[in-house]
Amino acid sequence: YPRRQAPETQLREFNLTEVEAMLRSYTKVLFVRDPFHRLISTFMQGMGSSPSFSSFVQDVLDSGQRNASAPWKPLVSLCQPCFIHYDFVVVFGFFRQELGHLLQRVGLPANSLLLQFTDSHLRWTYSWLSEQMFDELSLQQKQQLSHFYQWDLAAFPLSSSLLSD
Repeated sequence: YPRRQAPETQLREFNLTEVEAMLRSYTKVLFVRDPFHRLISTFMQGMGSSPSFSSFVQDVLDSGQRNASAPWKPLVSLCQPCFIHYDFVVVFGFFRQELGHLLQRVGLPANSLLLQFTDSHLRWTYSWLSEQMFDELSLQQKQQLSHFYQWDLAAFPLSSSLLSD
């Protein structure tokens, strides 16, 4: 889009007409990850100051959705899928399959640009890790997390999430 383009420019800095023109002119791709996996990743990277995963989750829940940090904020509030029509939604754990399809759809050679993703290994690792860390949580925390991420779970194909139960 030919207007002021700076690395940090956000859509809210443009008027509605400009936003609509930009969104029509771009191919919009949304990368989605299970919110529970996002929490695990954030905790493992040390982005929280809590000593245990359970206390980290409690800190997240206590912060509320309005005050949540971007790494664990619900995607629906970050990406606005009800207002922005994304052309593609790529789910973490299926990158190799979905990115190949995406690249072909936009006219790029799929095989030459794809890295060697190990989706099945990633899915197995996160499945095992999720079960271990999910067991650390109280029933109340599990229910609160499901409520915290209810719109993400409803909006995206995350039926295998432990929070979907």
